[in-house]
Amino acid sequence: MRAATHLLALSLVGLPLMGCQAIADHYGAAADPSDATEHIFEVPSGTTPRGLGAHLERAGIVSSADDFTMYVRVTREGGCLKAGRFGLKRSMSAGEILSTVCGVPLADEEPFAVIEGWRIREIDAALAEKGWITAGEYAAAATDPSRFTARFTLPTDTLEGYLFPETYMVEPDRWDTEGFIQRQLDLLAERFATPRSEEISGGSRSLADVVIMASLLEREEPSKPNRPLVAGILWKRLDDRWHLGVDATSRYTLAKWNDRGAFLKKLRDPKDPYNTRLRPGLPPTPIGSPGLASLEAALAPTESEFWFYLHDSKGKIHPSRNQREHEAYRRKYNVY
Repeated sequence: MRAATHLLALSLVGLPLMGCQAIADHYGAAADPSDATEHIFEVPSGTTPRGLGAHLERAGIVSSADDFTMYVRVTREGGCLKAGRFGLKRSMSAGEILSTVCGVPLADEEPFAVIEGWRIREIDAALAEKGWITAGEYAAAATDPSRFTARFTLPTDTLEGYLFPETYMVEPDRWDTEGFIQRQLDLLAERFATPRSEEISGGSRSLADVVIMASLLEREEPSKPNRPLVAGILWKRLDDRWHLGVDATSRYTLAKWNDRGAFLKKLRDPKDPYNTRLRPGLPPTPIGSPGLASLEAALAPTESEFWFYLHDSKGKIHPSRNQREHEAYRRKYNVY
């Protein structure tokens, strides 16, 4: 034991109140009053207030475990110490540290990523694989919009396309499916629907049409900078009463997106409402969750002279002005 600590230990009995306070202030001083960086510190289960100092010193929160322990001995604080994760700073005094670790621990959160382009079924499957829901639970909630509220008009049949793709921090042991879907809707409002509300309301496209188009762009064009160009082509086709001819729409109802055999059958099915080769207009719903880049592109398309486009084997887009140019690109890049 250090000499100063030993001397203090011998002098604790009968020490005047002001003397104890002065000693507590000395040994409880912050490691670095100027460092307000928050560090997530975990108090191990079974840790005592006096034993906490060693853990704090190893984490760099306090500069001396002995000083922290002496502070605890003088003040007798920390009797309500809890195991768990807490946000601590080097600018905290020993008293502030003990007050924090006697409070409510941080939630035990885990990241969950909703990938751009995912359909409701893919989100449901990912959650079921985590063990947070039973299969079909998320899908059932997401196809009942009446359970939710939004700062924009919700569809009546399905929330497909409105479930904003992002990495969310969640608490698995307190999982709430409806609460999670509400967070997705709120984030769509925050990131897009509210900031762009004037442009949407003053434009010729409804929010529903923009979301559907954005979901097509998410699947059609891998390069985000090219999406406004593709959006311009597709809106122009739609306005001129062409069939959109977006093959990704025919994959939407497939159990497996890349099931080629089932996809080819869909392409030949005139009764499939998602077949935009054979049926006019937009598909009846979005075909997945579009990200912000696709939503922005659908709302602000680039006007061009092009009516067609295709991608070569490396994913590079080749737009064309007419059917003749388009067929030439097909032959050149062997795309059929």
